[in-house]
Amino acid sequence: MSVVKISLPDGSVREFPQGVKGSEIAQSISEGLARMALSIEVNGEIWDLSRPITTDASIKIFTWNDKGGKYAFWHSSAHLFAEALEALYPGVKFGIGPPIENGFYYDVDLGDQPFGDDELLAVEKKMIELAKANNPFVRSDVSKKEALEYFRAKGDEYKLELIEGLQDGSITFYKQGNFTDLCRGPHVPATGVIKAIKLLSVAGAYWRGNEKNKMLKRIYGITFPKAKELEEYLHVLEEAKKRDHRKLGKELELFAFSEKVGMGLPLWLPKGTILRERLEQFMRRAQIRSGYDPVVTPHIGSKQLYVTSGHYEKYGKDSFQPITTPDVGEEFLLKPMNCPHHCEIYKTKPRSYKDLPIRLAEFGTVYRYEQSGELHGLTRVRGFTQDDAHIFCRPDQVKEEFIKVIDLVLLVFKSLGFDNYTAQVSLRDPENKQKYIGEDAQWDKAEREIQEAADERGLKTVAVQGEAAFYGPKLDFMVRDALNRSWQLGTIQVDYQLPQRFELEYVGSDNQKHTPVMIHRAPFGSLERFVAVLIEHCAGNFPLWLAPEQFAILPISEKFNEYGKRILNALRDKDIRGLLDDRDEKIGRKIRDSEVKKVPYMFIIGEKEVAENKITVRKHGGSDLGAFTLDEFMSQFGSDFALPS
Repeated sequence: MSVVKISLPDGSVREFPQGVKGSEIAQSISEGLARMALSIEVNGEIWDLSRPITTDASIKIFTWNDKGGKYAFWHSSAHLFAEALEALYPGVKFGIGPPIENGFYYDVDLGDQPFGDDELLAVEKKMIELAKANNPFVRSDVSKKEALEYFRAKGDEYKLELIEGLQDGSITFYKQGNFTDLCRGPHVPATGVIKAIKLLSVAGAYWRGNEKNKMLKRIYGITFPKAKELEEYLHVLEEAKKRDHRKLGKELELFAFSEKVGMGLPLWLPKGTILRERLEQFMRRAQIRSGYDPVVTPHIGSKQLYVTSGHYEKYGKDSFQPITTPDVGEEFLLKPMNCPHHCEIYKTKPRSYKDLPIRLAEFGTVYRYEQSGELHGLTRVRGFTQDDAHIFCRPDQVKEEFIKVIDLVLLVFKSLGFDNYTAQVSLRDPENKQKYIGEDAQWDKAEREIQEAADERGLKTVAVQGEAAFYGPKLDFMVRDALNRSWQLGTIQVDYQLPQRFELEYVGSDNQKHTPVMIHRAPFGSLERFVAVLIEHCAGNFPLWLAPEQFAILPISEKFNEYGKRILNALRDKDIRGLLDDRDEKIGRKIRDSEVKKVPYMFIIGEKEVAENKITVRKHGGSDLGAFTLDEFMSQFGSDFALPS
């Protein structure tokens, strides 16, 4: 009997009969693992537990506690949803239905049939019924001809289009119960493991993301192996709705959008502008201490600039289209990124090895033509500002400079309460190198330098292939917010390519010309996206130094307004931001309004306060701190109002 050698995560190697299944390997390890197993990783690829293993392999069994387990679980849930939908709506056509970070979605064509909350509940009920049948997910290889014939018979033009793009011999179907779908897998063993189901929402999505194609219904759902986990998730979801930056941004008067201005182009209101400027002040001060020089570049650039950098070839179709001028052949682009401009600044004069590193920093606004269906508040916009900087250095300086940038990113996280993060080492896809520019040796060196820098700073890292920029690998900081949601905030990239494309040079100690290395960095990333995440992380309760209004002076009656004005001016002289609520309203109403606006401190003044030259201090959330003279208050709390060091 032929055998295969199976390497387990603990380093041990076991022999099994050729064709052994993941479920059998799990059973051989323990009964408990066999019960909990959902999928298996075989040589880096996630498989069904029922799929035979015919060669030596390294494996890992995935349960619900693993990403690979959730991936298969939610992928299977999408198929269960499709089965239920087809049972209730015969003739429905299906686009794609992938698992996502939390749950799944399926793009479907229901024609003109309405689909709202009542319909969601009906499909949800059908899914629960079908899950209880505990039907197995069965994988089968089919020829391209068979696949086309099957979906032609169903009249599903979306699946037919997908099949046309596939290679014959690589096509698989999955069947559970009465439903068959085009799918690579993987899936859980059977529908019965799906115990708790909730269909969440219906949105619109153009087929294949193309605005010229038909708009399909995108139906989102979430499932769990236990009802309690669904209850907990829905609780978090409700909290997320309360924290939604679009809702709080409107309530706190931070930003707005206007159809006349254009979709995806945010308007920063006065309070939002203060918030944004405080973040910029914080970063500018940190950059000055770290030896950065500020620069400013135009909002447009010659098309040739981005042809030289390679950005036009890679992203030209997704950018705003070129701006033509009366001069024949002259074309400009709205600036999609800042780095080509900074390369041209570097070239303004000769550079020596003694001049390096040169650190150029800019709060540069850039423009990307995002599809209208992809726009979302401040997290996905068409015009945004990056806290962008580019460091031009010698090869021997790369790691030291990279470490300094890591320290800057960590300062940002510490100052804003982001203490749960992972550093993702984003590498190129070794199977698809044509997506990238540059030589293998340079890529290998850059990837090694990033990992070494992260290790020296003791960062918890995870390496992910295929997430590199087209010109170089990067370190992306994946931050978990107060609701344990993951966001990519902050990025550092090592680039050997753009300096070559722009023919950047410096004279070395050997009196020969050399090409510098370029480090791209943006601790905030997009200011718009960073503010959105920050709003939701702190629920609009910003750190005191960042709050647009740090205090509100609340006179008990109008006769104390003059005293309030004196307090207001004294605080403003100390660069502390706030307001005097001199409305003819009862003090209870003023306090409630300040609480809704999330003002950190309320200074209540009445007859006693005026007589004693004091303020009674109330903190947001209801804590009464007592009465202070202004000097006493500033002595105790004044440092909290300033930018963090």
